[in-house]
Amino acid sequence: MSDWQDNRVFWDEALKHIEHQVSEQEFVMWFQQIQYTRSEEQTITVAVPSSFYRDQVKQRYLDLIESKLHELSGRSFQIDFEIERAEYTAPARKRSGPASVKSASNNPATGESTKHAVTATRSPAPKPDRRQSAPGLSAEYTFEHFVVGDNNRFAANAAMAIANNPGTTYNPCLIYGGVGLGKTHLLQSIGNSVWQRDAEQRIVYVTAEDFTNEFIRSIQENRTHMFKNKYRNADVLLIDDIHFLQKKNETQEELFHTFNALFDAKKQMVFTSDRPVSEIKDITERLQNRFTRGLTVDLQPPQTETAIAILKKKAEKTGIHVPDDVINLICQKITTNVRDLEAALTRIIAYAELVNKEVSVDVAQRQLKDFFSSPLQNNITVDVIQRTVADYFNLSPNELKGKKRTRQVAFPRQIAMFIAREITEASMTDIGLEFGGRDHTTVMHAYQRVESRMRTDPTIEDVLQTLNRRIKEEGSRA
Repeated sequence: MSDWQDNRVFWDEALKHIEHQVSEQEFVMWFQQIQYTRSEEQTITVAVPSSFYRDQVKQRYLDLIESKLHELSGRSFQIDFEIERAEYTAPARKRSGPASVKSASNNPATGESTKHAVTATRSPAPKPDRRQSAPGLSAEYTFEHFVVGDNNRFAANAAMAIANNPGTTYNPCLIYGGVGLGKTHLLQSIGNSVWQRDAEQRIVYVTAEDFTNEFIRSIQENRTHMFKNKYRNADVLLIDDIHFLQKKNETQEELFHTFNALFDAKKQMVFTSDRPVSEIKDITERLQNRFTRGLTVDLQPPQTETAIAILKKKAEKTGIHVPDDVINLICQKITTNVRDLEAALTRIIAYAELVNKEVSVDVAQRQLKDFFSSPLQNNITVDVIQRTVADYFNLSPNELKGKKRTRQVAFPRQIAMFIAREITEASMTDIGLEFGGRDHTTVMHAYQRVESRMRTDPTIEDVLQTLNRRIKEEGSRA
């Protein structure tokens, strides 16, 4: 039996096993539209009907498929995806083994191809080289895929300098910023870049939550020595979202000793957080000092020019033609973060592909009504604003509502009133009532006071941007 036939057998067997591990709906939706096409020694190439399906299968099931193939064959396979839109009949919901869509081949009677032209114009999309990624890291997270603008240039340059000389000048490094601004992308880009230069380097990437859970399991299973060996023998340690460590005293203690061991050994450490370390509560002072011992850089929301460049690059990777006026429309209406920008573009492309329509401004406006809604946010209340502002200034919401007029309280109260007037539908009278029954003239004075300070103090704008971002994130979780 040839290698090709061998691999086809492994593929079919893997699907049979997966069929019993996922729901019937999942299997029909995502696996019965995958067509095995060919293989080499360690690569299996499959066809899927759209880039939307490719991305969803890769995100949801690629690890499951690869682990099942390894389990059955004893070999590691790389799965390559081809986009091949074939005419097919929607499969019946009966589960009878690894069925697949007809391949797009020539009709034996007419010699004509059964492929259908797609309304959305597609150019060949570059295939990501998954060999470029270090174990445990995403191949998409590289410096080549990171669009640099004024909002992130310092952080990007610092990350590249670290990747070129790990463990030297900028050690440790802390990257902080709001949701969806590229912290994880830069963090994993460092790991991938180091690994591309030297595959012998031990790159360890973990979220703070996973680090915590793994530490707890190691205690429960009496194998803390294995945990310590894993992290203290790393050449590059990358930990995402260290704000999760708040109140995790034992985990903080373990990370403190891990930090010291790696720092003394001149091994590189990079951390990310959604805020500066000084604003993370319930982190021991000595660990705070460790995090800020080296370089601290921040990421800001992208400016319009950078946002346009990001979306053009993402559209180019999908192979779908997206007109400039659609990209400009998205960037004009979405100013929160990169993740929201990319989510909007993905939604438009997915809709256009699934209903065979051109990507157009009309399609974009209809599909993104929720993104393009008024900046007044229904899910953001004055209470959310008070809690977020109070937390930022290390106060309690009751202090903002109370009668104290000290500078430490008065200015945060004015900021909270200003934001409430800007992003909620509450009237000045309503806002005043929320702040301890104050008169609407007090709210008006607070609004004017903040406006005045913004003209003379450039740092106020930064404070407002940070608070607005956090309030929106808090509101999205409400």
